[in-house]
Amino acid sequence: MRIGFLRTGKQPRGGAPLKPGQPAGRRGPVELPPDSPPAAPRRRLSPLWLPAVPILFLGLLPLLPRVGASLTLSASLWGAAAGLLIPLLILRRRAQRQGRTLSYDLVLRKVHYVQLVMQSCVYAYWGWYWPEVYHFVPLIFAQLAFAYALDMLVCWWRRDHWILGFGPFPIILSTNLFLWFRDDWFFLQFAMVAVGVLGKELFRWRRDGRLTHIFNPSALSLFVFSAALLATRSTDLTWGIEIATTLHRPPHIYLEIFLLGLVVQALFNVTLVTLCAGAALFALNLLYTHATGTYHFVDSNIPVAVFLGLHLLVTDPATSPRTNLGKVVFGGFYGAGVFAAYGALSWFGAPEFYDKLLCVPILNLSVRALDRASEAVAARLRGLSPAGGPVVAWNPRTANLAHMALWASLFAVMVATGFLKTGADFPGSNLDFWRQACQQQRWNACKTWVRVLNDACQDGSGAACFKVGQLLNEGRVVPHNPEFAGVSLGRACDLGVQEGCASLVEFARDGGRDEFQQACDRGNGASCFILGSLYSGGQGVPQDPGRAFSLFERACADKWWRGCGRLGTSYLVGQGTTADPAKAAENFEKGCRGGNAASCLEAAKLYHRGIGVFQDDEMALQRLQQACDLGLPPACKELGSLAISRASMAGP
Repeated sequence: MRIGFLRTGKQPRGGAPLKPGQPAGRRGPVELPPDSPPAAPRRRLSPLWLPAVPILFLGLLPLLPRVGASLTLSASLWGAAAGLLIPLLILRRRAQRQGRTLSYDLVLRKVHYVQLVMQSCVYAYWGWYWPEVYHFVPLIFAQLAFAYALDMLVCWWRRDHWILGFGPFPIILSTNLFLWFRDDWFFLQFAMVAVGVLGKELFRWRRDGRLTHIFNPSALSLFVFSAALLATRSTDLTWGIEIATTLHRPPHIYLEIFLLGLVVQALFNVTLVTLCAGAALFALNLLYTHATGTYHFVDSNIPVAVFLGLHLLVTDPATSPRTNLGKVVFGGFYGAGVFAAYGALSWFGAPEFYDKLLCVPILNLSVRALDRASEAVAARLRGLSPAGGPVVAWNPRTANLAHMALWASLFAVMVATGFLKTGADFPGSNLDFWRQACQQQRWNACKTWVRVLNDACQDGSGAACFKVGQLLNEGRVVPHNPEFAGVSLGRACDLGVQEGCASLVEFARDGGRDEFQQACDRGNGASCFILGSLYSGGQGVPQDPGRAFSLFERACADKWWRGCGRLGTSYLVGQGTTADPAKAAENFEKGCRGGNAASCLEAAKLYHRGIGVFQDDEMALQRLQQACDLGLPPACKELGSLAISRASMAGP
């Protein structure tokens, strides 16, 4: 098998000394003494060993405590490694049989390593205010290893040459700024990466005489999986909502993204796309507020995740227009598309954070037509100008600087006028604003009020859960929805609102038990959990620990992670089942992996005491840290106490 490195721009080493009169740089043939044995051929390491490095990395990553603590996550990594190893072995045999010479070149493209630095800065700042980002870093490296190995295999399968560089970094980092799958479903994260890598390689067309990929790779994978998650109503398998909301936590996050974006814009002439997308959102928001007296978005006029999308998803030079008019239309359509997608998702009760992920591939398909139309318009304008000369004589660099100045001016206006306020500073996130707007019967205000209440409920506000449960149960302000009314009242009770508990019991007595059961049978884990809690305590229904246990099992199976924690408690104390501390620990772990802070805290207690698991204070600290990162104050307090205790035992 002939497999070796491709050397570019280098002459072979060795050779005979220069003969008199021979030009420098041209050597004669190597002359060996007559009795010398023939030189043995140099053996070089096969390039096909390169994919083995990231594959081995994937196989060893479960040795890390962060990864190895979850059997399903470890299985996802081992499955990804096996899924890459099999085609590698097939490729090796195929290359040997066909006598192919596989090669690679090291090419460090500025567009890739600049994006790597800029995106890493966003992660670093965001993670400082949401530590779950740092907790996720090993899994980002796992995706990078998978992307590199897959890229090598796909390229060498189709041709003999592969380009080694930083190309996979922007794909992975951009994808993970918008969507992660939870640990139990992490194999889908590898599938999402595969769509991006394969889409870049398989979907190509010719632009300006060069063959290039059609779609922004990360935008394509995000679009495909967003559509699938929406169609199957499976958003709870991801951290998507948490990502979109926690991006608002760092102060001055807009300024950081803006300044980092300026670096990219100065180097790659993509400012006009971001400028026009931002201008479109600015204008549409002002028009909407003027016409309705309310706000289109509820967390900011331009949510941070959308602002990030203006700088990442539509500014890839390879998949965006190259003409100025094309960039104007492309950026404007993206801003309008995000605005419309948010409204449509909100109207149908779907998670709104998908808004910036749904229209990019469609826009990518339009870039050649936009460039052709732009060139036709430019030619027509040249024909109308005196002597057929150019209408504007600016060179691309000067024009880009002018666009950057316009974008900086617009950003300054948005900041100075409070257009980019977030959180409590933004009226659209204020419950009283929407309550008053609902009373005044403004456009879509009542529906938005309930949605904002529900968001506050999901963030842990018991009062908001109680109020939204009342509104949905009464059916006066918004349509009657007993299923979600009961879930909201149950959440209020779970958060310690006594009125919520009383209303939940009354709801169960007035036919709510059947509503919960029907919703549970349809796979609503929250309804299973609440009904199980009622049977466990005998509130509004006869006390039945066995039935409560089976309902907690169903809640956990339906990915309602609080149900896994409650199932763990049932196993721990033997309520409705035989006591089994090992199964209790298993279910607490499952709930913790799903993001339930209370389950992480209970798992930590078992590790610390050695109940159902081996005593392991290191694992206890990890679970306490997870619970604290998820916003559970008692876990933060116990984390400090355990850390101090371990330090004192260790001595000076």
